[in-house]
Amino acid sequence: MEKKIDKNEKIKIFRHSLAHVLAKAIMSLYPKTKLTIGPAIDDGFYYDIDLERSIQPEDFTTIEKKMKEIINKGEEFKREVVSREKALEIFKGNEFKEELIRELPENEEISLYYLGDDFVDLCRGPHVNTTRELQNTAYKIHAVNGAYWRGNEKNKMLQRVYAYAFADKKQLAEHIAMLEEAKKRDHRKLGKELGLFMISPEGPGFPFYLPNGMIIRNLLIDYWREIHTKAGYVEISTPIMLSQHLWQTSGHWDHYKNNMYTTKIDDTLFAIKPMNCPGGILVYKNSPHSYRDLPMRVGELGLVHRHEKSGELGGLLRVRCFTQDDAHIFMTPSQIKDEIKGVVKLIDDVYSLFGFTYSVELSTRPENSMGSDEDWELATDALKSALDDLNLDYVINEGDGAFYGPKIDFHLHDAIGRTWQCGTIQLDFQLPLRFELEYTGEDGAKHRPIMIHRVVYGSIERFMGILIEHFAGAFPLWLAPEQVRILPITDRANEYANKILEELKRNNIRATVDSRNEKIGYKIREAVSFKLPYQIIVGDEEIANQTISIRGRGNENKSGLKLSEFVERLQNEIKTKKI
Repeated sequence: MEKKIDKNEKIKIFRHSLAHVLAKAIMSLYPKTKLTIGPAIDDGFYYDIDLERSIQPEDFTTIEKKMKEIINKGEEFKREVVSREKALEIFKGNEFKEELIRELPENEEISLYYLGDDFVDLCRGPHVNTTRELQNTAYKIHAVNGAYWRGNEKNKMLQRVYAYAFADKKQLAEHIAMLEEAKKRDHRKLGKELGLFMISPEGPGFPFYLPNGMIIRNLLIDYWREIHTKAGYVEISTPIMLSQHLWQTSGHWDHYKNNMYTTKIDDTLFAIKPMNCPGGILVYKNSPHSYRDLPMRVGELGLVHRHEKSGELGGLLRVRCFTQDDAHIFMTPSQIKDEIKGVVKLIDDVYSLFGFTYSVELSTRPENSMGSDEDWELATDALKSALDDLNLDYVINEGDGAFYGPKIDFHLHDAIGRTWQCGTIQLDFQLPLRFELEYTGEDGAKHRPIMIHRVVYGSIERFMGILIEHFAGAFPLWLAPEQVRILPITDRANEYANKILEELKRNNIRATVDSRNEKIGYKIREAVSFKLPYQIIVGDEEIANQTISIRGRGNENKSGLKLSEFVERLQNEIKTKKI
């Protein structure tokens, strides 16, 4: 039985209705405003407006007051279907609405929504019946940003008025508190403070890993290799640059060329790879295959480059070059369900290790896609069947699949309740066809394999950024760049501190000694600011008894410990990857 869970349609309708209330309030206060579009978004809504006067933060309260007046009047939302000619007449002089109306397909119904007798907007809906239904909702205007009309920098710059909106005041207050906490956890801030990574003006969107960041990156890669080896994957590496012909064959050129970096070599156009799959396909084609070889699970930690707009870049979460933890599985039709289940289990194991819960989304065929209806139906049904067999709840996201096949997306829930799209499983009948991939079946005839494209981390960069914020920089011991800092109380303890350091390093524990001539309180505070898992404090008493005192996270304070016992504890935490 299919487990289809609808998204919270009620709050989306509230938010969309509030966007119209916002638009009416702005029009009432600033009659020269030209409205464009105003959709609901994950935490509220926004409206893009064209207005010579800049909306300032001090205007927010005035606009909210006007919104409240409109809501308290209990005005009705009334829908009317009109002809294209009437719609153009109603919005005459608003070039933005006129453009939208003219671009609507000939056979598409054009609907308007009236709010009271003095406001109308072009809209598909739906909305609440009257604004009285919005009286208990909680909303707050929080920002105005510039936004190009339809996201194109060649178009006019508009003002985008953002507002939060929730079902009640409690949810709104919790959301604002979460955002305040998110500021403290910002991976860009922590990345600088903890020496993890940097972004240079000479390479916008191209991250530099600093020594501490490289430790985390390499540990994530080591773990990835460990679990993939156990799951029966082999690892390959494919070139960073391949010819235009390859990308045309794969279909990426038609769908993705504006995001690709290109150059000419010997009069032939080459592209730096924006994804790894065509290279993995060439590896498959390199030798003949039998059904006995399948499933063939091929992993690659491939560095890819994509041209992202400068305004969309953000630390490690949105970059122009990143390492995808890709894998491609080549299989027979009868193996589809089991392979999908295997990938889901792998993803579940990884996310559970870091303390993440997650939700699942199944995305279906987009308008701009390749392949037959029959193939798409078969692929989509296979994904649904695997999820149902695993008893996983999922949301169906209509029309958001990859251009070559449907996909399952995994959305992580972090420590403060935010969601992040990371893992994905994409089923592909099209690329094996376009590249004429084959295997010899039990019947001796040639058959076409089916592909799974999948990532677990999504990318090393993005996953690191999420981890920094999830743990607020306080990484679990196994992942912490510096696991222990030894703090001698006086210079007399330096020799003993260095002996402890040698023993820790001998046991592969990342440790340092702070032998500066500073007060112990200062050293402790600094170690805490670096979010270190453990501090060892040694003074005259510890030297005399050949023991150590430790400070750990969670206000742990212990003295009189044997170093060997502490080392055993650390090794167990590291081995079990305790969080």
